[in-house]
Amino acid sequence: MSEPEVTVHVNRGAADELEASSATLETHESFGLRLQGHESPAHVHCRLDGDLERIASVDRSNYYVEPNGVTTVPIAVDADGIDRPIEGTLEVLTGYGSESISIGVTVVSGPPAVDVDETLAEPARREPDPTTLERAVDRVTSGSGLEPATVAVLALGLVAVGIAAATAATIASPVATAGLGIVVAGVVVAALLLVW
Repeated sequence: MSEPEVTVHVNRGAADELEASSATLETHESFGLRLQGHESPAHVHCRLDGDLERIASVDRSNYYVEPNGVTTVPIAVDADGIDRPIEGTLEVLTGYGSESISIGVTVVSGPPAVDVDETLAEPARREPDPTTLERAVDRVTSGSGLEPATVAVLALGLVAVGIAAATAATIASPVATAGLGIVVAGVVVAALLLVW
């Protein structure tokens, strides 16, 4: 995510003229002042006023702006620990102070920091639940855990497998053998669903 910025046009239309793209900026982080040069070069002075200068700083105050060039001024903001919005102005001056504009800046507290340690990079390991399989085996072997309807469906499935096996043996064709395989697979799936 790129940091916020505000643009000021320098010498657009006339010498020593400044025009801001926005009169205000609200941020919770450092931002950039983008000085967009136009017809002629200029020396631009930047400064912070109000409570803003307590938590923000400009790397240096004077900048040279090329014609049709862009000069970016980084504004460092330290919003850690503020509990209320901090307001101030960013002043941009040119023509030895004959032309100036002020941009209202409000710094608000940012989102809370998230601590990340090395365990986040490790994939989560999930052990299979052995109790599910054990419960199914216990239900089948004990005989007391199966309901009468479940026993009836399993018996019907065994009858279907027997009929399919007899048919496959009698006809002895690949289609009958494939049908036997489908019936066996269906009975196995049904048995697993009933027991689990």
